[in-house]
Amino acid sequence: MEGYRTEKDYLGELKVPADAYWGVQTQRAINNFPISGINPIKEYTYALVTIKKAAAMANSDINLLDKRKADIIIKACDTILNGKFDKQFTVDIYQAGEGTSNNMNANEVIANIAIEMLGGKRGDYSIIHPNDDVNMCQSSNDVIPTATKIAALKLSYELIESLKELQLSFLKKSGEFDKIVKSGRTHLMDAAPIRLGQEFRAWADMIKDSIERIDNAREKLKEINLGATAVGTGINADPRYVKKATSYLRKFTGEKLRQAADLPEVTESPSDLFNLSSSLSVLSADLIKIANDLRMMNSGPITGLSEIILPAVQPGSSIMPGKVNPSIAEMIDMVCFRVLGDNRTIELATQAGQFELNVMEPIINYCLLHDLIILKNSCRVFSKKCINDIKVNKEHITEMVEKTPGVGLALNPYIGYEKAAEVVRESLAEKKAIPKIVKERGLLNEKDLKTAFDPFNLTRPRKLKKRK
Repeated sequence: MEGYRTEKDYLGELKVPADAYWGVQTQRAINNFPISGINPIKEYTYALVTIKKAAAMANSDINLLDKRKADIIIKACDTILNGKFDKQFTVDIYQAGEGTSNNMNANEVIANIAIEMLGGKRGDYSIIHPNDDVNMCQSSNDVIPTATKIAALKLSYELIESLKELQLSFLKKSGEFDKIVKSGRTHLMDAAPIRLGQEFRAWADMIKDSIERIDNAREKLKEINLGATAVGTGINADPRYVKKATSYLRKFTGEKLRQAADLPEVTESPSDLFNLSSSLSVLSADLIKIANDLRMMNSGPITGLSEIILPAVQPGSSIMPGKVNPSIAEMIDMVCFRVLGDNRTIELATQAGQFELNVMEPIINYCLLHDLIILKNSCRVFSKKCINDIKVNKEHITEMVEKTPGVGLALNPYIGYEKAAEVVRESLAEKKAIPKIVKERGLLNEKDLKTAFDPFNLTRPRKLKKRK
């Protein structure tokens, strides 16, 4: 075949595209897994390459790897990290277990770039060998989990920054809306009044709590199993290499990475990744609740609640002129549904490992890293294109507060639950405001009437006096 070169491994010969920097083992994976057409997430690929760079430096430092080879491997890694070879990492995310194909893809691409830099031809592994040189002191079983954690650390930090923006947006709106009293709702029914600012403050605190959960989950990701090699025993990994490689990775990532105390545990269990995924599920559940509250408060504008006005970002219908939908909030729901589904996938994959290795790492890797990316992007869009520009239908909110039977509970400390219930029933039957009925029936004096139904007294604790 023209345009191909022939490479071989212990399974035999195989043709590899002549212009490809990957080799025979990557080509087998490409041939074997034409499943989704989805390539590995770039942050993961770059984490893999960063590990290879750190390994070459460490192995050179302890004189296991010839300095000339190490230097050219490091140079090849830097070229990849500068974005010049992204298209060379094409193994489908649905592949053989543990990510051996991803590891070999990195080994072969780095080797062939280095070979070419030295004036050789791609595939001539007598110059730089993917396994013996690039993969020295490593196994897919310690490299892949470590790369996943490094990528997750980077992306989770970016998510936290995005969440801080969203939290700030809610906090600003809570201040802006703090004097707007609205009808609260429980069971979707009218309830005691609440300030709109209080609702937004609650949402800000939900986001704050998720930031703390994600940050706590990040700490465990800093325990890596680099040096564990095949089954966690560390065979073929020089202890000096492990110490130096980990030190280089700390420098390159800015994270306080450390070798796990129990290497077999971390090699066979990706529970640290599942823990981070679970924190994303809690965040997603809260975001769905917030987005749906906003959608309902925005509903209408004639037949719904119409308490707030979400920013119009696009026409809402191809047939109904002038219709505007809560598009950003709808997007948030869909992103979070995906995250919740991915968490279930990660849960099943976490429990599906056997003995000394969890081979389901590739799907855990993709689901987790993809979720971190879409949550980061969607939360940023949520704050910039939705929350920051929310408007309030003040007249309508005030009118509903005056009519809602929820203010009836303000009477409980003065006339008791039973009499208050009678007033509420009369209000609903005659369509009269509760304060007006109280005044007409002389149930409270003017001072108590004013105190009981003061809008702000309805939304905060107040000192009560003994009922006569």
